[in-house]
Amino acid sequence: MAKRDYYEILGVTRDAPVDEVKKAYRQKAKELHPDKNPKDRKKAEEDFKRATEAYEILSDPEKRAQYDRFGHAGPAQGFDFSSTDFRRAREAFSDFGFGGVDDLFDLFFRQGAARSATRAERTRQGEDIEYRLRITLEDAASGARMKITAPRQVACNQCGGSRMEPGSSKRTCPTCQGRGQVEHRQQSLLGSFINVRACPECGGEGEIVEKPCRRCHGTGRTKELSRISISVPAGVDNGLRLRLAGQGNVGLGGGPAGDLYIVIEVIPHPRFRRDGRDVHSSIKIHYADAALGTKVKVDTLWGEETLTVPAGTQPGAVARLRGKGLPDLHGGGGKGDHFVEIQVIVPTRLSPEQRRTLAEFQKTLPPAGDSS
Repeated sequence: MAKRDYYEILGVTRDAPVDEVKKAYRQKAKELHPDKNPKDRKKAEEDFKRATEAYEILSDPEKRAQYDRFGHAGPAQGFDFSSTDFRRAREAFSDFGFGGVDDLFDLFFRQGAARSATRAERTRQGEDIEYRLRITLEDAASGARMKITAPRQVACNQCGGSRMEPGSSKRTCPTCQGRGQVEHRQQSLLGSFINVRACPECGGEGEIVEKPCRRCHGTGRTKELSRISISVPAGVDNGLRLRLAGQGNVGLGGGPAGDLYIVIEVIPHPRFRRDGRDVHSSIKIHYADAALGTKVKVDTLWGEETLTVPAGTQPGAVARLRGKGLPDLHGGGGKGDHFVEIQVIVPTRLSPEQRRTLAEFQKTLPPAGDSS
């Protein structure tokens, strides 16, 4: 079924200024209020959504220009009500003095608030917690299994999370009659709205504890230092967050626990510098070794390796040890490389014999700057 023209929905001409479009949209909202359409509430809801979509597009100069040029194939294609905050539509009422606008949007776009809630819906999920874990570069490369001690809220071992003293009971909240919510009627220029709020007497629980647990003071949870095992995967880097589901604070009222997030902090290495999966370091060799070539031992994250330095190596040259870097965190692509910068040591003190030998050698060299 083809979508209706936005201008037609709001009843304005294609050259209507923004103020006229806004006025037409506000009038539409008043006409489509559920109190004025009790017999066909579903149709009013759909019409309100179409009018809001039309206003969101026509009130935005850029989207309106695209719509005028391409029609519904332009800005409205894939219009998602669930991910839209309707900023422009809400602002259309704010400067007009209408109250209860948020309730109207909640009613139509969130399908209204439930008039009652189940016990599971009233419980509150526990908070997520964060723990910063410092590891070495070697642990980041090979992965590690370790234990941490994290403070968190756990179910009270005296009341088992029930919040009650053993042997006591709960009674139905007299204010909300066990629903956990109370209703407030609000009058506005758009009509009347019924706001549903958590009951102030029982905090949304629907029940009142007769004798709160003395150990946890009726919260159902206590703080403890928990020992938790963590598996750090190979290839992790600074700032990576590892999620341990259900290892956060336990919820209030018997609600599910939150999550524990481990934030990785890799301790700077005294000799190695990391660049993604690659590692960089440096070694020093004597200038004679650079000229004649040599073999040197090099430390890597995976142990000692022998590096061949070819004759004529220049200061600052970089050698590569393939596959001696860090692995890919996701298991693909293999390991990175280890790059070694060659630093040539120029002696500052020479023995007489060394000086004579160098002087003889110097006589055989071409003038400085000669490319031959």
